[in-house]
Amino acid sequence: MMNVPNIIERIRELINDDTLDQLKEELNGYHSADLADIFVELRSDERLECFRLLDVEKAAELVEYLSPQMQVELLGDIDEEVASKIITKLPHDAAADVLGDMEEDGETYLDKLPHKFSAEVRELLTYNEDTAGGIMNPAVLTVNSDMSVLDVLNHIRIKAEKDNMELYYVYVVDKQNHLLGVVSLRKLLTSPINQKVEDIMISDIVKLHVDDYSDYVTDVFTKYQYNALPVVDLYNRLKGMITWDDVQDLVEVETTEEIYQSSGISTELVDEDEILTGNILHSVRARTPWLFITLLGEFVAVNVAHHFDSTLAALPIVAIFMPLLAGLGGNIGTQSITLMVRGFSTGQITLSSALYHIIREMFIGLCIGILFGMLVMAATWGWQHNIELGVVVGIAMAINMTMATVIGTFTPFALKALKVDPAVASGPVIATTIDVVGLAVYFTLVSTFLIKII
Repeated sequence: MMNVPNIIERIRELINDDTLDQLKEELNGYHSADLADIFVELRSDERLECFRLLDVEKAAELVEYLSPQMQVELLGDIDEEVASKIITKLPHDAAADVLGDMEEDGETYLDKLPHKFSAEVRELLTYNEDTAGGIMNPAVLTVNSDMSVLDVLNHIRIKAEKDNMELYYVYVVDKQNHLLGVVSLRKLLTSPINQKVEDIMISDIVKLHVDDYSDYVTDVFTKYQYNALPVVDLYNRLKGMITWDDVQDLVEVETTEEIYQSSGISTELVDEDEILTGNILHSVRARTPWLFITLLGEFVAVNVAHHFDSTLAALPIVAIFMPLLAGLGGNIGTQSITLMVRGFSTGQITLSSALYHIIREMFIGLCIGILFGMLVMAATWGWQHNIELGVVVGIAMAINMTMATVIGTFTPFALKALKVDPAVASGPVIATTIDVVGLAVYFTLVSTFLIKII
């Protein structure tokens, strides 16, 4: 495990001593993933100086590991010719992502790229970035069905080296580029060299369409566990392929979005990188909308408490248990939301199983509620020496936790049925709903048994 602080100190020493040749040698010796960790810790001026010292191939490898914000920052601050060479070394899909993030400047770089590469990247930019077309790499190794295994192997040696292609499978197409079949490299290497490709290819192909959205793409990869899948258009013409590492990035992005949304942070208004490290005002914009909704909800909770102000005036001690009920209710409700949202993501849960899971979570909430209700009752009795108060707080706890699990389970199913991402069943909104319901139940019980308690 490398020691990043020591490496940063070493880099700064070499920059200050103006020994840039030595710095260049050391930087190019690091793995690109390690370089990315180092670049994150450098100041922007140091980062730019180090980036200029990298070989073109190393710089291209590094760019793939950097955040979009840092990619644009570095490529935008170096010579355009050098930046164009670096972009050319990127896989087509990565180049399209980088140029898409550059917005207006992206067109300038596209004009400087080799014509074939530029045309392929331009086509990628026409697709929605959240679809298979926007994710795929158009550089695909294709062969004809009448070629022999030996012909294909020779074709691979020439084509893959020349175009820097990723080799997982070889796709069989006709003269109009319609997808006919697929052959694995293992099958090619173990088949007789004179055998025809059409005799060993798989014609029952799992494939994606250019307009398939990213969540469907990840579901297909998760189900079939292939290293790569072909992408076709409406006419079954091969347009590109998506590889497992592309899907890994998708899963990371989707997981990040779910985490943000479940916390009430809007990724639709502001880019994820901007939220974490960008302009403060952008972060404020992303976090404020759901907080306004929460504020309105909490005013409802305040109004519920105000409705029972006579109860609070008669027995102020009941107020000290409000955070206890709200905290445990909110936590168990959030647990239910998390389980349901994750279940939808992995395919373990579907809309048809809604009733089963709602009833199941209700019983789980009831069991946990009774357990914690008994603990609270015993603690309140021992603390306040008031068994009636303990019973009321304990019952309120059991009911609150049961209802919290029902609300937390029902909401994602309701949103899914409305074709809304269940992840937007965010913690703040559900917690507010649970607060309102919990306080209403608690104060109703206290008011009903107030005379006995007093």
